[in-house]
Amino acid sequence: MSYRSVFAKQSMQNRTIIVTGGGSGIGRCCAHELASLGAKVILIGRNLDKLLTVQQEIHEDGGQADYAQLDIRIEADVDNTVAALVERHGPIYGLVNNAGGQFPSPLEQISQRGFEAVVNTNLTGGFLMSKALFSHSMSDHGGVIVNITADYWGGMPGMGHSGAARAGMENFTKTAAWEWGHKGVRVNAVAPGWVASSGMDTYEEPMRSKIPKMREDIPLKRMATESEVSSAIVFLLSEGASFISGTTIRVDGAASQGSAVWPIRGQKASNSVSYQGFHRAVVPSVLQQES
Repeated sequence: MSYRSVFAKQSMQNRTIIVTGGGSGIGRCCAHELASLGAKVILIGRNLDKLLTVQQEIHEDGGQADYAQLDIRIEADVDNTVAALVERHGPIYGLVNNAGGQFPSPLEQISQRGFEAVVNTNLTGGFLMSKALFSHSMSDHGGVIVNITADYWGGMPGMGHSGAARAGMENFTKTAAWEWGHKGVRVNAVAPGWVASSGMDTYEEPMRSKIPKMREDIPLKRMATESEVSSAIVFLLSEGASFISGTTIRVDGAASQGSAVWPIRGQKASNSVSYQGFHRAVVPSVLQQES
């Protein structure tokens, strides 16, 4: 398939950008788009096969991509890996803290181990990556960090561990933007709502059966695509956002603005979604069930 972006070609030329969780989902899509715009993308994740697959895809499309297999929750490994990447590639312009994960569960059934695992993945790992990259590159050369959070504005019932971590990441975003701004570092966040992604197939019942119906609670009457989240990330990395820092962009179709007091009215939920973008799109099977 052909790939295109709303951004100008070569707008990321000669910029090296790290994307954590780059082996799948939003990270994979974002890596494709950045590479298509001229960036040298460094994919980071724990699954080597996925990293190699995405690297090959980018190379086949004429882009540049390197990778590093890494568990971002281990401080020494993060510091050593980032130092090695800076040594190999020179100053690193951008970091997309996309790696994350969670599992549906009511609060009373989440163990301490499970809670800490989600917080370490969605918050601590992003902090460690940001700190290491600031120390080894951005404190001298400036740069841009984009953190991926979520729609937790009214709480995250059923995923309280993830909501706590994502809220922490937004606060970290604001603090880092203030503390590191004098070094020419901008720090922002993107908060996706419900996104039509293959990652949804990892959920089990009863969550799985609820996914196709989620669009009914979104004013735009559909779920987001990975490419729509990617475009917000690329914007924050671009010169067009050169005076934006400490901000979170919500990519949720206005779902986070609503209330049960004023229910959504009008048209019925639609299956109409454009899946164009910088990923070899596969509609999740949980959505195909009602297509």
